[in-house]
Amino acid sequence: MTIPNNDKALLVRHDDAETLDTMEVRLYADHDMTGGKLSANRAFLPAGADGPPPHYHSTSAELFYMLDGRLRVLAGDEIHEIGAGDFLLIPPNMTHAWAAPAASSADVLVIFTPGIERFDYFRLGDRIRKGLASPLEILDTQERFDNHFVDSPIWRQAANGDGRGPLDRGEHRAEFLASDVLQVQSGKAARPTTREG
Repeated sequence: MTIPNNDKALLVRHDDAETLDTMEVRLYADHDMTGGKLSANRAFLPAGADGPPPHYHSTSAELFYMLDGRLRVLAGDEIHEIGAGDFLLIPPNMTHAWAAPAASSADVLVIFTPGIERFDYFRLGDRIRKGLASPLEILDTQERFDNHFVDSPIWRQAANGDGRGPLDRGEHRAEFLASDVLQVQSGKAARPTTREG
């Protein structure tokens, strides 16, 4: 499914979108499908689950539109909690991270504009969570996927009360590789999906 020019609409039916069960992500449109205009996915995080560690994108803005639940989002030096119907835009080069608060799951539509390669990035994350790839591969592909991981003392303090100052490169690398989102998910049951979501 691609739209190389503007003479056709791109339609991705809910049931046709690729779903990565270990990450609870539904892939709708990648950069090559939209002529580079945008990339889009839908993510579900159970209550208390972490999303990606702090990172930034050098070329794209990232838009969060909350479909249901609540989401805590680091945006630079601020942390916002957003809920159903809220819209948050993270500009390029702004450090951000996200997680579902302990009391609520999060169902969020995520759009990157202009589009960047997301499908293979998420597929790599899925393979890591299945134990078929190493978390080191995420670090090795930061340029390819324009996903640059950085330390955020603000996020660490808010997420788990970690009051340490900025981490040096080695400490940050170790923390990143130990992140819950990069661990093998054994026996994880897929979230039931209905026509609505």
